Amino acid sequence: MSEITVADADRRRSTEQVLDVREDVEVAAGMIPGAIHIPMSRLGDRVQELDASRSVIVVCRSGNRSARVADALNQAGFTADTMAGGMIAWQRAGLPVS
Repeated sequence: MSEITVADADRRRSTEQVLDVREDVEVAAGMIPGAIHIPMSRLGDRVQELDASRSVIVVCRSGNRSARVADALNQAGFTADTMAGGMIAWQRAGLPVS
């Protein structure tokens, strides 16, 4: 697993899957446009919603949960990175949310 910057995530999000692992109440404040929302607590049941042939950028609020999820996805055969600073850093950078 690699940790990437918000600028890298912004550049890569058009060609890679962005997975938001925050809980429902957290995404109500906005998420990265085009992101797939699967809460970390439900990932085991919904991992098949991800395309294993495409890289995944994992996002949470601050970067802690996403690092654990990226590690688990990599162990399951995915190629996954985590976005440093999570949605806090994304919003501080003034990047779009939907």
